[in-house]
Amino acid sequence: MEWHACLDEYEKLVIRMTTPRVVIDNAVCPTATLVKVDSARRDGILLDAVQVLTDLNLSIKKAYISSDGQWFMDVFHVTDLNGNKLTDESVISYIEQSLETSFPDRNHGFDGSTALELTGTDRVGLLSEVFAVLADLQCDVVDAKVWTHNGRIASLISVKDCNSGSPINDSQQIDRIESRLRNILGGDNDIRSAKTSVSLAITHTERRLHQMMFADRDYGIKPVLQCREDSPVVTVQNWAERGYSVVNVQCKDRAKLLFDVVCTLTDMQYVVFHATINTAEDKAYMEFYVRHTDGTPISSEAERQRVVQCLRAAVERRASHGVRLELCTSDRQGLLANVTRTFRENGLNVTRAEISTTNDIARNVFYVTDAIGNVADPKIIETVREKIGLGELKVKELPLIYHEREEAAIGVGGAVLSLGSLVRKNLYNLGLLIKSYS
Repeated sequence: MEWHACLDEYEKLVIRMTTPRVVIDNAVCPTATLVKVDSARRDGILLDAVQVLTDLNLSIKKAYISSDGQWFMDVFHVTDLNGNKLTDESVISYIEQSLETSFPDRNHGFDGSTALELTGTDRVGLLSEVFAVLADLQCDVVDAKVWTHNGRIASLISVKDCNSGSPINDSQQIDRIESRLRNILGGDNDIRSAKTSVSLAITHTERRLHQMMFADRDYGIKPVLQCREDSPVVTVQNWAERGYSVVNVQCKDRAKLLFDVVCTLTDMQYVVFHATINTAEDKAYMEFYVRHTDGTPISSEAERQRVVQCLRAAVERRASHGVRLELCTSDRQGLLANVTRTFRENGLNVTRAEISTTNDIARNVFYVTDAIGNVADPKIIETVREKIGLGELKVKELPLIYHEREEAAIGVGGAVLSLGSLVRKNLYNLGLLIKSYS
């Protein structure tokens, strides 16, 4: 009996030692909410913490991370996407409860539906063909995310049977779906094989997209377009005295940037022991002290180059290229096939897409360029909107975090707006558009 009581106390001590302690502070920093996490260190703990914050669409403005020895300590300075501190008690409570668990597997995604994974060579109109095939096979698209990078495409698409509203379990139907999609993805006879898979498993969508593109080796392909001025700068050096490899990333700041970098380092089997993340205006500066999971630093020039390529790709995959179009309308069979066909017929290429359906309302976001990746002609955008519906398809500005300086430049009021179409055209050429379409 005495041993049993002793065992209980020991178990309580272990639980107290291993359960993360979370403090959320709005008083210390005038511009951001501080989220402090202390916990026993384990593999993947940093990615889990960052994932909780980014899944809430929070912007991490600064972070200080340390996990030498057996203890993990970090501080995140976070805001919402508009740069405001967190004041919603329900959000604060959710962060505390989520981080104070033992970080269980947070995979989530396509619940109650069938998940399709697609990778292949990107081309204008490919997404239109994919959605047309799914409509023809009586598949209702519930959710989807599409990324393109260096001429490659990766997509996770959640579908249900149009008639029953249930996941697709019939093996023959699954074979038909895979076969027809594989034919579309491999239509250019590229030496890289198109890949499709079907699963009922639930996964974290964005991490899985990174894994798919990493497996497809998109990082090793020469970019279709010339290097952009805002391309990420990545350097890797070894700190021999301490046995670390020091990875520096400098790039344009955006939402979920830290998640993308940490996700890639984790999937490449590197452990982050220390890190400093800082943002200034629209730039992000990140420094990571890493080792392999076996405790060794990066050991060769080839490996160093691979890390540089993979982290550049991780930053670029989610970058917003093109005009952001938002579609909000009643969901109906064949909706996505019709919308993306209209894009294709007007020479628009979808570089990224996020599809969701809630309570029979489709809320879809598309980033589009012209056929060769340049800014699309505003007249073509207007033509497409007229065909789909001016009230349903709108051009939207990005949240404040993406262009704070540009919005400040147009903040002089009605004088700018009174310049009319000339100003709109100039702003559009800069990748912005005044909300005259909203």
